[in-house]
Amino acid sequence: MELLQLWRGNCSRHSHLGSSNRAFARWLPAAYEDGVSVPRGASEGKLYNGFPLPLVRTYSCPDSSTYRRWKQGQVAWEEYRETVQEARDQLHCETDCAFKSPCFPIKFPPDDPRMLRSNLCMPFIQSASVCNPRTFTREQINAVSSFIDASTVYGSEDSVAKSIRNQTDHLGLMAVNQNFTDAGLELLPFENKTKSVCVLTNESLNIPCFKAGDKRVTENLGLSALHTVFLREHNRLVSELRKLNPHWDGEKLYQESRKIVVAIIQIITYRDYLPLLLAEETSKWIPSYSGYNENVDPTVSNVFSLAFRFGHVSVRPFVSRLDDSFQPLGSFSHVPLHLAFCAPWRIIMEGGIDPLIRGMVVDHAKLMKQNQLLVEELQNHLFEQTEVMGLDLAALNMQRGRDHGLPGYNDWRRFCGLSQPRNIDEFSEVLGNSKLAKKFMELYGTPDNIDLWIGAVAEPFVPRGRVGPLLACIIGTQFRNLRDGDR
Repeated sequence: MELLQLWRGNCSRHSHLGSSNRAFARWLPAAYEDGVSVPRGASEGKLYNGFPLPLVRTYSCPDSSTYRRWKQGQVAWEEYRETVQEARDQLHCETDCAFKSPCFPIKFPPDDPRMLRSNLCMPFIQSASVCNPRTFTREQINAVSSFIDASTVYGSEDSVAKSIRNQTDHLGLMAVNQNFTDAGLELLPFENKTKSVCVLTNESLNIPCFKAGDKRVTENLGLSALHTVFLREHNRLVSELRKLNPHWDGEKLYQESRKIVVAIIQIITYRDYLPLLLAEETSKWIPSYSGYNENVDPTVSNVFSLAFRFGHVSVRPFVSRLDDSFQPLGSFSHVPLHLAFCAPWRIIMEGGIDPLIRGMVVDHAKLMKQNQLLVEELQNHLFEQTEVMGLDLAALNMQRGRDHGLPGYNDWRRFCGLSQPRNIDEFSEVLGNSKLAKKFMELYGTPDNIDLWIGAVAEPFVPRGRVGPLLACIIGTQFRNLRDGDR
């Protein structure tokens, strides 16, 4: 299969379905304040179902020390979703708290300890969008292909794909770093930018960000490590296939190696990851595969682009690195999470990717608990070294849901065939927690108004799984579509 087929069209009847730089799919009609493009909550004092929407910073997410194993979700998430943002360099969305598209700043509640002055807001930039010609509503763009096609490794656009290939020997290899190695092993190449954001995390070393098929490759150390693993695997496969097929040219070697890497990622996703996530509900939402179905739209849905951020509640407050005896790597063993963002220099100067891989294999992911959702590192210190202030990932998620015009919690419960709680008693039954149900009702007035992300991650897990019923439905439906609609 040619590489460009996945970018320009996979579906046999509608060639654009699932291709990159297209709008997300809508499973429910958009819910905008003006019915067209203004996010809910943008107008102060406006009522929704008779109640005002709370500010997205109005929640409590204490730290947690209880963990379960988890990491594949970060790779899966990067593989399937990316919203394009407007150019950040020219925007300063923290200087004015008013909604002036594309700025949709996050306001601090009056009692927020981070409310240092009255006109201070957390910056938030709306996702880049197009207008739906049928409904004229704002639709957000997915910059990567919907398919599980290893676009994180190879890119979703021809120009990106070419830029990360080794163009000197034409042997089908991916480009590698020309300045550093990892004890003789390959590292990802650097991005070619005059001002790299990664330099800000250690200006004395002046080490830029890595470059890969997805621009978020250097977002955190674990992600960079896994990107490096797949880069090395591609180049290893090229070498082995060349020995078996000396008559193949570089393009054939590249494409055949790529097919195998794609298959590896698909197997990990469907055989290993999703059954752990959905557990007993796996077969309900993703029944046995019966082949390609040309009537299935594989396009990633707008709601999935938010729902799959459930993984944020499983992130630990630190990154651990272990030596070859699986013991802490001295002074490099535990790095606070906020010091591990956009910091490729830590891989280059502090032991390479092996200690990180060992840490991910051994460590448990944070266990989501209803009174311990998000760690402090993500609640107040996200990208602290590279942004104007430390960001709040949960607040960003909820603001993003409003920005994308996603309907409220009960609309999605209805979509999934689940009950729609109307009062504290019914909501207490859904959550299995009367105290939490009461808190939600005090904040939102009605379950209809609850932001999807916070409502979904608060649900108790399905039996033996790691997500609640609503997330199981959204995630399972999306992954079935991605599988069945992929030719």
